[in-house]
Amino acid sequence: MTAQVIEVVAALVRDDAGRVLLVRKRGTVAFMQPGGKREADEGDIAALMRELDEELGCRVLPETAQHLGEFEAPAANEPGLQVRAVVYAVEVAGAIVPSAEIDELRWVDPQMLPDLDLAPLTRDYVLPLAAAEGTDDGTF
Repeated sequence: MTAQVIEVVAALVRDDAGRVLLVRKRGTVAFMQPGGKREADEGDIAALMRELDEELGCRVLPETAQHLGEFEAPAANEPGLQVRAVVYAVEVAGAIVPSAEIDELRWVDPQMLPDLDLAPLTRDYVLPLAAAEGTDDGTF
């Protein structure tokens, strides 16, 4: 039997020091990339723009979006399900403040795995990708 797959888009956001933004949703323990599910007839970048505005109050600069790949891993918050994420590196404008369903955010150095509970997708794909491809100026 194949596990049910949750389709999402996720953002790799870096600060000026090259650290990666992780969020923790209310009522959960795992930190992950910001992002979420697409609404009907919504493209990847439009979904990221909406999700980051709702969750963090910041604005994705769509012209900066760089497709990093599509990855599948066990879902962090839905036991027995898989998550398939299309991941984009994006730059954002405005203050980043947890809102909506986000309880906490952390900036982490992708070169050193933080002592946090990490979503499998973040731990196994996104942070290693950021560590391998990121540079000190936050570009890919």
